[in-house]
Formats: sequence, structure tokens, C-alpha cells
Amino acid sequence: MTLPVNFDSVGVDAVLADWVSALSDQGVESVLVLGPNPLGGADDREVLAVHPPRLLGPAQALAESRDFGASWRDSDAPLVAWQDISKAALDPTSRWRRLWLAHGYQTLVRVAFTLPAGRSFECFLFSPRMFAGRAEAATLAWSAFNIWPMLRRAIAEQRVSLSPREQESLNLAFEGLTARETALRMDCSERTVNYHLANAMAKLQTDNKLAAVQRACWIGLI
Repeated sequence: MTLPVNFDSVGVDAVLADWVSALSDQGVESVLVLGPNPLGGADDREVLAVHPPRLLGPAQALAESRDFGASWRDSDAPLVAWQDISKAALDPTSRWRRLWLAHGYQTLVRVAFTLPAGRSFECFLFSPRMFAGRAEAATLAWSAFNIWPMLRRAIAEQRVSLSPREQESLNLAFEGLTARETALRMDCSERTVNYHLANAMAKLQTDNKLAAVQRACWIGLI
């Protein structure tokens, strides 16, 4: 069983559409966001958002590949990568590159946002032209860092909807507070805290608080 991802969410699509529009002068025509599969292994990723939506197939092919996966994140590789897609497209394992090339894209810039236990969110910005130099890639990476807090929130809310109190209970659990300490912070009873945590665990499809906190991190709720 997987957590539902609704690609019709107006919030996420609007953020991506506005971002692509803002970057059009720099040649960006598509944006893809991958994130960890909360129910999978360290190398299992999901397509969280893609714009325009017609590129879902190539996006899923990239998510299913091992490129930029756990082995990349365990190395000293940078958080930002700039790549000429066509140079590696002849590799038989690079199906995703061939698909993106077929849609006219030549270059990508990837920006990673690391998470606990070797996971990460990944933003890919695709352009149909080659970049003149590193400065262009650096500008795109900077734009990703700027928009990421808003985009992460929109994606998280699209995947799992927690009440403010459920969210607060999880945030305090993430800080290491016990239910009793959380109750004092939230000015309520310990039983009420456990009630909110139980609801959050059910929505996150976990059976204990630690797993709920971990999954909330991987989804972007914390």
C-alpha cells in the first residue's frame, strides 16, 4: 500500500507553473520533483510533482532509475549537478535520458535537499538548450533553494493532511519530547497528545511514534 499522490492538486501545480514561467527566460521548460518512497528502501523514489504533466512518463523512468540514487548520495558528490543529457543517452541503462531527449530536452540541473537515513528530495530543471557555462546552472540552483520551502509544504499537504494539533504533536516528538512534556508545551492532557499522535500515525500508515516522525520527514511534513 502506498501513500496517495494527487497530481491534480492546484497548489503544487500552480507553484510549479509559476516557477517554470519565471525561469522561461533562462530556457527552463520543465520541472520535476522526486522524493523518497516512505514505504520503500533507500533507493526507492517517487514522482511527487512534474510540470508540464504530460512528462509524467519520462519522470517515472528517472524515478525508477538508479541515477542520482543512494550511491550518489553516499558519496562526496555535490548537492547540485549540471548534466548534458545527450552525452549519456547511448548507455542502455539510460532509458530516462532517451525519453527526455525525445521530448526535446538537452540539459538538466539537479538540486538535492537531504533527509535523514540517506534519503533526499530532488528537484530537476530541464532545458531544451545547452547552457553556456556554470553560471547559468548556478542561477537555476539558487532559484530552487529559494522556492523549495514553499514547494515542499505544498507537496507535503498534497500527500497527507494533518490537523494543526497533529502536526504540532509530531514536531515536538521530532524534538525528542515525551508525551508528558508535549502536553505541557501544548497546554493539554497527555491523553490528548496521544490521541493526536495516534491520528497522525494512522494517516502516515505507521504503528509507532518513531516511524511516524521518520515518515513525516521523508514526506516533507517536518
